[in-house]
Amino acid sequence: MKELLLHLTRQLVDKPDEVSSDWTEENDTVKVLLKVAEEDKGKIIGKQGKVIRALREVVSAVAAKTNKKVLIDLQ
Repeated sequence: MKELLLHLTRQLVDKPDEVSSDWTEENDTVKVLLKVAEEDKGKIIGKQGKVIRALREVVSAVAAKTNKKVLIDLQ
């Protein structure tokens, strides 16, 4: 799940070396703090939030197989 999110994010940005994430797990919820370069934030958010929404859906689908919920925040 972590590798999938990082791989997808690195493919979308201009500075893939600056992509990182912090994962915190509480019970059945996983909180992800996704960090990208300041100039790449717009690419991750996308028009009307479509790109970040798609990333959330893909990762949530993978997490559902393990009965977990994923919350992704962009920093």
